[in-house]
Amino acid sequence: MERTGGEPDVVGYNDKTGEYIFYDCSDESPKGRRNVCYDRKALESRKQHKSENNALDMAAAMGSELLTEEQYRELQKLGNLDTKTSSWVKTPAAIRKSGDALFCDRRYDHVFVYHNGAESYYGARGFRTSLSV
Repeated sequence: MERTGGEPDVVGYNDKTGEYIFYDCSDESPKGRRNVCYDRKALESRKQHKSENNALDMAAAMGSELLTEEQYRELQKLGNLDTKTSSWVKTPAAIRKSGDALFCDRRYDHVFVYHNGAESYYGARGFRTSLSV
């Protein structure tokens, strides 16, 4: 997580599994994880100007998972994060089937959830992950 600009921190403990739960707690979406589309299907669907990678594959390679919308909202209770960037979040299959994916950010002291074409990518959009150890 740290190699791509994340700042992992313990945010919880799972009593059932005995694992500590880590989230990326960097102020903005980690720099080394920006400018990526949502998943491999989205990456392959672009005819030109493809991003170099995708959020789901990068998270899997790191041994972690994208935050869910609920986890993202919990993370935002710890501080004002993503005030200049946005982060892809795990998207329910029914939404992803439509060709879109979800992302979140904080603006006007409020956490927003949006949708965008999963193949889109922006310099200010990355992703945050969770890891249980």
